[in-house]
Amino acid sequence: MLVAGFPADAFGTNCYVVATAPGEQCVVVDPGIGVLDQLDGLLAEHRLHPAAVLLTHGHLDHTFSVAPVCGARGITAYVHPGDREMLADPSKGLSTDLTSLFGGRLSYTEPEDVAELTDGATLTLAGLEIAVDHAPGHTGGSVLFRLPGAGSSWEADELCLSGDVLFAGSIGRTDLPGGSMPAMLSSLRDKILPLADDTVVLPGHGPATTIGRERVSNPYLVEVAQVGGGRPAAPTRGL
Repeated sequence: MLVAGFPADAFGTNCYVVATAPGEQCVVVDPGIGVLDQLDGLLAEHRLHPAAVLLTHGHLDHTFSVAPVCGARGITAYVHPGDREMLADPSKGLSTDLTSLFGGRLSYTEPEDVAELTDGATLTLAGLEIAVDHAPGHTGGSVLFRLPGAGSSWEADELCLSGDVLFAGSIGRTDLPGGSMPAMLSSLRDKILPLADDTVVLPGHGPATTIGRERVSNPYLVEVAQVGGGRPAAPTRGL
């Protein structure tokens, strides 16, 4: 299996491509701001042909390029219904300060073909079997994408594309519209902690990690595992 990615110039958002092998169809995950040239280069390098775009959530730094990526190839964008409205109006997920920062300087277009993700579903795309876990907290429609990792460069039993739910050493912020710390703690307890220790986590920002590493070193997971609460300082990563 081939998994490759790169951070966008804006906000360092990780954009990934996943395929069964070079020269095959692939899925593109979270094409953010200013990624088109890098993405085209990565696709050409591995001779990949996108079959769909998967969105871990609806924030602009993860979705900005979804319309041109999908429109150029006539493919579908997948997003959870909790974040569907952000594809039409990205300001729905932004704070007042962030809305003022962007201030219409970025021209955004909604993708033509959008399919909604369902918790517990398994997507069959590009020869891949991809499990979907609804994990709200960072946004109301945040999801995890899980798939077998055998044959990848990590040789793990499972890979988890975690978006802004889980990072190496931290979690996504919960103070933007649609965010909720209680929901985030529930997602960490019910969707993250049950994963196997050798699960490789590919987050929306920053380096890859493993569930085992985060279980013992991530203060949010440690707190949830010990007392079911969340006393560390409020997270600030993500848009």
